[in-house]
Amino acid sequence: VGPAVADGELAEARQLADLIGIRHVEVATDEINQPRYIANEADRCFHCKTELYDHVKRVAEEAGVEVIANGANTDDQGDYRPGMQAAADYDVRSPLVACGLNKAEVRRLATHWTLPVADKPASPCLASRIAYGVQVTPERLRQIDLAEQHLRSFGLREVRVRLHEGGLARIEAPAGEIEKLSAMPARTQIVQRLRELGFKFVAIDLAGFHSGSLNVVIPADALAQYGAKK
Repeated sequence: VGPAVADGELAEARQLADLIGIRHVEVATDEINQPRYIANEADRCFHCKTELYDHVKRVAEEAGVEVIANGANTDDQGDYRPGMQAAADYDVRSPLVACGLNKAEVRRLATHWTLPVADKPASPCLASRIAYGVQVTPERLRQIDLAEQHLRSFGLREVRVRLHEGGLARIEAPAGEIEKLSAMPARTQIVQRLRELGFKFVAIDLAGFHSGSLNVVIPADALAQYGAKK
């Protein structure tokens, strides 16, 4: 639990745990006070996951739990994922990868088990919306969260508000939704709300929604270090 968790995610996790019938323990992490996380360089996710697994390891040991697992699937192996190095450092297992399951197959299994999250859009942490080199702060995370909530009020399921240097909000939405967001009165309402939240400039990315779009500026040596495939 921390400021990079989007509004509603915690409540949904509680409901899902209750539905499945598993014990659900909430742990507050402190990455927001870690200088190397705040700096938001290309390895931010490594420092975030290191903080996470450090806390989880202590909780697991206290509870007598021998194995820590995450939800990575085979699709995650072809992207820039410094957090996977942190998982390896803490001997965290990835059962979905071990079973050779990709994201689509995980969704089919969830549908088979009638889990309400079967078709849930991907929801990475809010810090992933902040351009590398721009410091991560609780205020910026909240700013992004509220901006995305507003955009979802227009019927969008997948949307990202990328925060860039100088107070620029770069909106990523599915290509088929761009015209709707650009038309009046939606355009005026979006600009007004995002400026109220503190953004100075509001832009729509004509390339459309693309998960991990900020990774295009990551140096080649960082890509090589964390095993991303080109």
